[in-house]
Amino acid sequence: MARKIIIVGGVAGGASAATRLRRLDENAEVIIFEKGGYISFANCGLPYYIGGEIAGQPDLVLQTPESFKARFNVDVRVFTEVSAIDTKAKTVTAKNLKTGEASIENYDRLILSPGAEPIKPPVEGIGLDGVFTLRNIPDTLKIKRYIDKHGCKKAVVIGGGYIGVEMAENLVRAGLSVTF
Repeated sequence: MARKIIIVGGVAGGASAATRLRRLDENAEVIIFEKGGYISFANCGLPYYIGGEIAGQPDLVLQTPESFKARFNVDVRVFTEVSAIDTKAKTVTAKNLKTGEASIENYDRLILSPGAEPIKPPVEGIGLDGVFTLRNIPDTLKIKRYIDKHGCKKAVVIGGGYIGVEMAENLVRAGLSVTF
């Protein structure tokens, strides 16, 4: 009987785990639950879209749920949030965020790769228009639209990790003066 493996999170870690599992076991049933609408994209490439080095939005995505199914035989369910895990019964409860439909899936193995959330420091003005975090493709598109719509000339980047450094570099490439 084939093993059923559920992966929570479909970006870099979850997608990589799924492809490795497929290479190790061609018969396993593999399901990815991804809360967002995109899978298998490189977070570190997101600033390059804002800077113009990556020209088109489709170039941000490495795989789609359909291409992942066709190439790796992995069932990818985007816009699906896992709300409960019962480790004794080996089940996950998932909700389709578009339809509201909930389902319970059993598993033999479970991999948790939900990613992270950007830290928003508790400073005055953190919720103002024009203050962004960069974690995923929708964040990237919001930033790019805002810059284009408002003709921004200056930006401040808080965070010196690889994405923060690349973001500062690409905002300069986009013509903004950047404080980092």
